[in-house]
Amino acid sequence: MVDADTVPEMTDVDPRTLAVAAARVADAEKATDVKVLEVGDVLGVTEFFVIAGASNRRLVRRLVDAIEAGCRDQTGRSPVRTEGAREQQWVLLDYGDVVVHLFLDEIRDFYEIERLYRDVPVIDWSE
Repeated sequence: MVDADTVPEMTDVDPRTLAVAAARVADAEKATDVKVLEVGDVLGVTEFFVIAGASNRRLVRRLVDAIEAGCRDQTGRSPVRTEGAREQQWVLLDYGDVVVHLFLDEIRDFYEIERLYRDVPVIDWSE
């Protein structure tokens, strides 16, 4: 557990830092094709999308749990809201300035969300 005195305040956490933390947790938990897109200039309601795939529903659930715990431990932040967790096909974790999209691989292929944002910068989140 993280000491409360060492966790940054929500306003102290840069949205890019949160997005990169979510991407790294997703990758560590075996998500597929993890991407961080800087969408702030085209959306205006959020700064970054983190997009990741999963081969099955159980992995989607594991990714949701791991990202929530990892981001909370690393940044002190929890999602403002979560959608789709019951269905475990397309789960959205909304942190306000960062939105994490976790897809079953076939659902991601169907919606092709990256195609909608192909002109935005892709952030290198690797260590």
